[in-house]
Amino acid sequence: MATDHARGPLQASSPHRRKIVARLNARLKPSARKPSGQLSARLRARGEFSFGGGLAVARYSLGNGLGILLLADHSAPVLSYHTWFRVGSKHEKRGKTGLAHLFEHLMFGETEQLRKGQLDRLIETAGGETNAATWVDWTHYHSELPASELPLVVRIEADRMQHLVLRKPQVVSEKEVVANERRYRVDDDIEGQVSELLYSTAFTRHPYSWPTIGWMKDIEGFTTEDCEHFYRTYYAPNNATLVVAGDIEEEQVLSLVQEHYGAIPASRIPQLKAEAEPPQRKERHHVLRLPTPTAKVALGYHAPSFGDADYPALSLLSEVLFGGRSSRLFGRLVRDEELVADLHGSASPFVDPGLYEIWLSLRPGKDLPTALRIVETELSRLRDQLVPQSELDKVKNRVELGFLQGLETTGGRAEQLGFFETVAGDAEALFQRLEALRAVKPRDIQRVARRVFETRRRTRIEVVPSGEVEP
Repeated sequence: MATDHARGPLQASSPHRRKIVARLNARLKPSARKPSGQLSARLRARGEFSFGGGLAVARYSLGNGLGILLLADHSAPVLSYHTWFRVGSKHEKRGKTGLAHLFEHLMFGETEQLRKGQLDRLIETAGGETNAATWVDWTHYHSELPASELPLVVRIEADRMQHLVLRKPQVVSEKEVVANERRYRVDDDIEGQVSELLYSTAFTRHPYSWPTIGWMKDIEGFTTEDCEHFYRTYYAPNNATLVVAGDIEEEQVLSLVQEHYGAIPASRIPQLKAEAEPPQRKERHHVLRLPTPTAKVALGYHAPSFGDADYPALSLLSEVLFGGRSSRLFGRLVRDEELVADLHGSASPFVDPGLYEIWLSLRPGKDLPTALRIVETELSRLRDQLVPQSELDKVKNRVELGFLQGLETTGGRAEQLGFFETVAGDAEALFQRLEALRAVKPRDIQRVARRVFETRRRTRIEVVPSGEVEP
């Protein structure tokens, strides 16, 4: 079932882009027709929007549902080719957790055209690099290459979208790799254990409760049939967006995409029925005894989703608390009281409501209850008092600088476009988010602090040294 990729009011496609689409569609052969009579490879221009600095993002789609975002910038002879699939650990089922992450590994394996390891070697031989990431809402594959290697990367990415080899030896091999990764990153890692317990405690029904890497029992139990079903369901053009940025010519990109992706059939994507998390009425608390020299604590407050109107204010609130050496909690806990060696806070950028996390790692011999009282005092201060405008202006400048620095490179631009398209539902929301950050007022910070920082909606995971100090 194809998906319509129009997201909102876009500027209409230019006559030049409409002519490109008409030329390419006119070359399609009758053999490309689907039984319904519609062309799965037929291109459609879906609009465009400005990207600042005289650049523009053009939106297209194929008849099979593949979304395409193109950002041409001829300032350097490089390109970034990103594929965002709308599938992550949230789309799994209990007993089958970790499949989305397993596929991040499997997708670098063998295809009908490429031997195992050949994909990486082809990209690296061409002077590029490639990698991937999986999280709760998405899986993302990206390659950075010289602009001249566009035909190579289109061919490779289309090949593994439809011709991945999923026989028992391939699946068993990658399962063992993932199991070892879990042992290293979670079972033998204090922060990994704490993070896993934090989310599994804070979420009792929503699939954010299980880890993206999966539970070990589930990883060990995956079958070839599980993998084949997952692949045919979610690794389909109507569940993906291509983002191509850099020194590109749109007609060449579209011609290659049409040629290599046009025959890939759409999939029937199951409607996600993620169970809503019920309101938390009481603080949840666990204590872990682990081999660490100092006490640690992780706090998780239920917080708005990335697309929520309050998320920009929450981002700035986080900077007030944790943004650099002049932030409130750094000043109190590190500089003044010398209680904490490391601290950070962040809001989960999820499609559904997530957590605002606070992490503290104490200095040797320091008292955890004292540190927690200071944290609670500063959270109360945000709820009770308006942040001075001068302080808010300072954190706005810091956040805007980081936002714009993330768009300096071709890869950074492609990643942010794909992320906003997938998580916020519209790539054009990228610059709307910047305007929303600029518009935040002190009263917005206070309102969000009152919304989020309630002790009864908090999960607290404390780590107490077990006496056996980790090396």
